[in-house]
This record gives sequence, structure tokens and C-alpha cells, in this order.
Amino acid sequence: MRIGKIGSLLVVIALLAGSLYAFREPISLLVAKRVTAQRMGSNPLKDLPDGLHIAVCGAGSPMPDDKRGGPCTLVIAGQQLFVFDAGNTSARNINKMGFNAGNIQDIFLTHFHSDHIDGLGELLLQRWVSNSNTQPVPVHGPEGVETVVNGIMQAYSLDRGYRVAHHGEAVLPKSGFGARPQTFSLQDEKATLVFESADTKVFAFSVSHAPIHPAVGYKIIYKDRSIVISGDTTPSPHVTREAKGVDVLIHEAMSMDLMKLLQEGARDANRDKLEQLMKDITDYHTSPVQAAEIAQQAQVSYLLLNHIAPPLPLPGLVDAFLKGTADVFKGKIQVAKDGDLLSLPAGKKTIDTSQRF
Repeated sequence: MRIGKIGSLLVVIALLAGSLYAFREPISLLVAKRVTAQRMGSNPLKDLPDGLHIAVCGAGSPMPDDKRGGPCTLVIAGQQLFVFDAGNTSARNINKMGFNAGNIQDIFLTHFHSDHIDGLGELLLQRWVSNSNTQPVPVHGPEGVETVVNGIMQAYSLDRGYRVAHHGEAVLPKSGFGARPQTFSLQDEKATLVFESADTKVFAFSVSHAPIHPAVGYKIIYKDRSIVISGDTTPSPHVTREAKGVDVLIHEAMSMDLMKLLQEGARDANRDKLEQLMKDITDYHTSPVQAAEIAQQAQVSYLLLNHIAPPLPLPGLVDAFLKGTADVFKGKIQVAKDGDLLSLPAGKKTIDTSQRF
């Protein structure tokens, strides 16, 4: 009898499964319609407390990494959206996290290595079309930012013409396309104020990424919360100075031990030039332990490691990447992944973490 009941149950399950499969197209369309309406009508800023928020739109390096695209950090200060660096997944990950690229107020570049700017064109395009913006977005950077921005504007000039001709000025105002370069100068011994609005200040400072010069990091202050973004650098006293007492230090990190595995692999494959390249790139970056030492010296509350190299496709590699960091930094350490969100509510000391993917 029991076998008969089980058999009947299996038949019912099979019939239900068959019915669902037969109606998979209309069911999928119904779900897609609801999700699309929800996504397009949502405003995640309403769900965030007033404060400073860090949304990781790119935590990786030029090396392919399924969990980490090119460098990009979306910083939300109150209702203001700022982007720091624009790697290859910037626009898509910002959208994937539910934020509207059309609301980006300003973009800041740390330097002009290709992995930090190769998503800038798409990001500018998405900002323009998402909100029918009538003014280009300011792109702040040290000397050289004009060359980068003007080059991208030229490359996208034909595309701009196509889209305006197709959709019309009322939908896509020609005046809102692209970016406006904003060059700032740097001082050796103190940071330079490069942006200011009510309750918000952004400072730029020199870092050590020779032979790349200039290269900068940024300090962002909103009300009583603050963060520092190191940019690409070897251990720099300027980072330590600017990070003193901030809530979160976002610091680049490259595991020299794991990079040796890549060097050995290139050598075993008789790819001598690739082996040399893998050696060369270790001399202008910071190891996770060195980043932890800087965080400890600066007495920051939270260390978020980004620009992760090499890729970490296996869970055990994250442990290898972090080896020794807990011995020198007593605060919280996190290896960033795309989609990570850190929230720093104003008037509090808390740092809340979540994942938006």
C-alpha cells in the first residue's frame, strides 16, 4: 500500500513537472515582466541609511577573474553617486547592483593604466542614456586626464551622432553626452581638495606607482564617516597619513607568493617574456601583509582589499592570499568581490556588509 502511495505521488510530481515545462515560456515571460518593472522602478538609495556607502563594481586586476572585474568603486555619499576608476565591468556591475548609472554625479581616476579606464566609454554612454542627462559628467584626475577623456569622446563621437539621429534630441540631448575633464594639481606633503559639496569632501594625494606618474589615491569624507582609496601603489607613507583614523581603508593587494606560481608556470611553458612580465609587475604593488601593516599603523576600523591579483578561483586561495595579515592587523579584513556593499551610517560607528549580486 505504501509503495502504491509513493508511486501515485511520483506520478503527480511528474505531471506537475510536465505541466510546468509545457508552460515554461508564458511563466518565464510573466516573471521577466514583473522583475523588469520592479528593477526599473526601484531606487536602492531609498533603502540605504544616510551615510557613506561603498559598492564594489570592480575588485580585480587585468588578469581574468570570474568574481572580479576591472577596478571600479562606487561611493554613495548621502544621495550623491561618485565612481572611482572605471574598469571593464563598471557600467554593467553598477546596473547589476541595482544602481542607476544615469545618477552618477562625478567620476575620479587614480591613474591611466588601461585596466582603470577601459570601461570609461561604456560608463559615459550609460550615464547619458539612462537619465537623458543634459550635461556631461565631470571626470577628475591628475595631469593627463584631458588626453584620456578627449580620446574617448572622439572614439564615441560617431556613436553619439547615430543615437541622437535615431532617438531624437528630446530623448537623448546631444549636450549631455560624454565627459568634461577636470585636472587637479598635487602637493607632496598634503592632500588636495578636488571636490566639495554640502557635507562632502574629496581629497586627492600622491601615491607610489613608478614609473606611472602621476598616480593618486583619494580620501572621501561625508559628515562624520570617511574612507580612503589607495589606488595602485607600493606601500606609501601618504596612504598611511591620509588613512589615519578613517572608517575604511580600501587598499590594493597583490600576493607575491601566488604571483610566483604564475612565474613558474610561464617558465615551465617556455614563455620567457611572460615570466619576466609577471616578475616586473610585483615591484609596483603592495602585498596583503603590507596593506595590513598600513591599516594597523593608520588605526583604521576596516580594511577592504581590492585590485586583487592574481585571481582567486578557489576558496583555499583566499586563505593563502590573506596569510599573515591577521598577525599585523587586528581589525576586520575583507577580500573584495564584485557586488560587495559596505554601509557606514552617519552618526554611528557601525560598518554593515552585504552582497548585491
